[in-house]
Amino acid sequence: MRSVIPLLSLSALLVPVQSLYFYIEGTTPKCFFEELPKDTLVVGHYDAEEFDEDRKTWSKHDQLNILITVDEVFDNDHRVVNQKGSHSGRFTFSAADSGDHKICFTPSSTAVNNGWLSGLTPLGGVRLTLDLAIGETSQIESTDKGKIQDIVKRVKDLNGRLQDIRREQVFQREREAEFRDQSETTNARVVRWTLVQLVVLGITCAWQLSHLRSFFIKQKLT
Repeated sequence: MRSVIPLLSLSALLVPVQSLYFYIEGTTPKCFFEELPKDTLVVGHYDAEEFDEDRKTWSKHDQLNILITVDEVFDNDHRVVNQKGSHSGRFTFSAADSGDHKICFTPSSTAVNNGWLSGLTPLGGVRLTLDLAIGETSQIESTDKGKIQDIVKRVKDLNGRLQDIRREQVFQREREAEFRDQSETTNARVVRWTLVQLVVLGITCAWQLSHLRSFFIKQKLT
């Protein structure tokens, strides 16, 4: 029996931790830092619960809101996320550059008394459960995958249409070149036929003049 306990402890350590929870006192922001490589996708899911003094338990309330902010510490606290949502929701962003990112959660309520959340105790009145997927596309929800697949499909359709337009442009250029060649050939034929006509007309005129001259000589008119 004693040999089983270390084995269970070791197996518990091998289970990957995907979520964490922490307590927030009143409306005080709760922040932590995350060092992210460049172009890293971060998808976060949060679930906030308020302590109910009457029932002595944690429960969800519709009046509870959470403000999520993400600042780039390495870029003079440039804010990349400023999102206010309900007691549960999700947020996502991509790291524009490598460095520390400051992720903060600030609770608020539609019913506020002197800046404190209604019904909250001073000892960590909000418990927030956070699940972060950092650079893990496998942990993105199926709905997000459906949206991504839809976008990929639309991009493929647009690429197909672009290919059709390019083929049509090539076909039009080929037809234009063919028409130009036909026009040049026709113009060359017209010019040659005009020259032939001029030559024939000149020969005819010369023959007629020679014939008239011979006729006038025979008739002793000249």
